[in-house]
Amino acid sequence: MSKVVLDFEQPILALEAKIKEMKELSASIDLSKEIVDLEKKVESLRENIYRNLTRWQRVQLARHPERPITSDYLANLFTDFEEIHGDRKFKDDPAIIGGIAKFMDKSVVVIGHQKGRDTKSNLYRNFGMPNPDGYRKAHRLFEFAEKFNKPVITFLDTPGAFPGIEAEERGQAEAIASNLLLMSSLKVPIVVVIIGEGASGGAIGIGVGDKILMLENAWYSVISPESCSSILWRSWDFKEQAAEALKLSSFDLKEQGIIDEIISEPIGGAHRNHTLVFDNVKNAINNTLNSLLNVSPEKLVADRRQKFYKMGVWNE
Repeated sequence: MSKVVLDFEQPILALEAKIKEMKELSASIDLSKEIVDLEKKVESLRENIYRNLTRWQRVQLARHPERPITSDYLANLFTDFEEIHGDRKFKDDPAIIGGIAKFMDKSVVVIGHQKGRDTKSNLYRNFGMPNPDGYRKAHRLFEFAEKFNKPVITFLDTPGAFPGIEAEERGQAEAIASNLLLMSSLKVPIVVVIIGEGASGGAIGIGVGDKILMLENAWYSVISPESCSSILWRSWDFKEQAAEALKLSSFDLKEQGIIDEIISEPIGGAHRNHTLVFDNVKNAINNTLNSLLNVSPEKLVADRRQKFYKMGVWNE
């Protein structure tokens, strides 16, 4: 089991503790058959739990502290990464990381939300919540990508854009809107990968792409379940009901046509087998990118805009 145990994982933990106890006793008593039976029961229970997760449970997995973050993908999917710092207007924002890299044999621009691994690094990264400077740094990189004809790959993983007064004073909404406008007209392929949390404008600020890929246990929504609960019920106690109503899971969004592909995770979540997740994400990006490279710039832009225009449209 992971060092962090979520509430719905407790039954598995209890059985595994029982197996450990029986193995210690097996030195004096033959319990091999009972141990095998219990191990089968654990596997069956694990399969049943993780194949029938609620939307709130998937939110919990998306926030797991051991889940791979953008820097992990940079280290394992890319080579020759050269990070670009600063927005040339105010400062560098550590909540957005980006630069030039090699993906397989392709030169690309890669950008992502960056969380920390512990309290110190999370404070430095502002828990993955960008300020306007982060979005303007991304804007800089988008312009670079088009100028030098490099495909763009973005990784979404944020609880939202930073809502502080200083962020609003420096033009948070304008910075995000400017990115939406620029990404909608870039003449190079854009592949977006939602790897964890995808909340509101904080996510969409680097999330306009030709193809949207999403890890199985990530979530993507206009608002977090807690904030939705707080607005509708004046309390965070209804976050589970809010998660169900928001339909924020990868399966919901694929059905609605918001995303294009679900990337599978190992049983138990991405944190249980980083290597497998890296392989799955790498293959998904490579296949998607190859399908876009021969599309003309004009068609890329037209299709991308149409993709987003039709979201939320329905017939009565």
